[in-house]
Amino acid sequence: MRKLVYYVAVTLDGRIAGPGGEFDFFPLGDERRAAEYSSWTNTLYPETVPTAYRAAVGLTDVPNRNFDTVLMGLGSYRPGLDEGYASPYTHLRQYVVSSTLKADEADPAVTVVPGDPLGLVRALKAEEGGELDIWLCGGGRLAGALLPEIDELVIKSYPVIAGAGVPLVDGDFDPTLFDVASRTAFENGVTLTRFTRR
Repeated sequence: MRKLVYYVAVTLDGRIAGPGGEFDFFPLGDERRAAEYSSWTNTLYPETVPTAYRAAVGLTDVPNRNFDTVLMGLGSYRPGLDEGYASPYTHLRQYVVSSTLKADEADPAVTVVPGDPLGLVRALKAEEGGELDIWLCGGGRLAGALLPEIDELVIKSYPVIAGAGVPLVDGDFDPTLFDVASRTAFENGVTLTRFTRR
């Protein structure tokens, strides 16, 4: 069965974005260290690079390795939409869970789901022939709603404290155990940890 994988960047205080949705404050380090880190993550998770940037990093013809579907909340989808990227991941099936986004605001390649994210994920997991997993791109409220179905976390932890902002998971109190499957530390201070549900 396909897995739901929450692959996301997070601050030391557990924020995936600032209070206004900011994400440009995550430090990458100097040019060499940033390039090493980006090359490693782009090679491992090429499908998480937005379509508009794939050519610039040499991923134009690279097949998807891990995911064939991306699931976003409105806060994750809106920044690209506002910049004119209504279909940010054309190489993936795209779903946006939002009760306020109208279907005609999104690209026809993006399916707007007004409710029941758990039902959506369970249906996607049960699809026949699905060999690749489902990427939960964010945000925190959507992750909170989908916590019962999150099978893995891939956390890119950056050495910065935001102080306020969007939490990694924003939901009901529900202690859920995960085990560390792998961890890689980079010279720029970022650690990438893959957790699997216990």
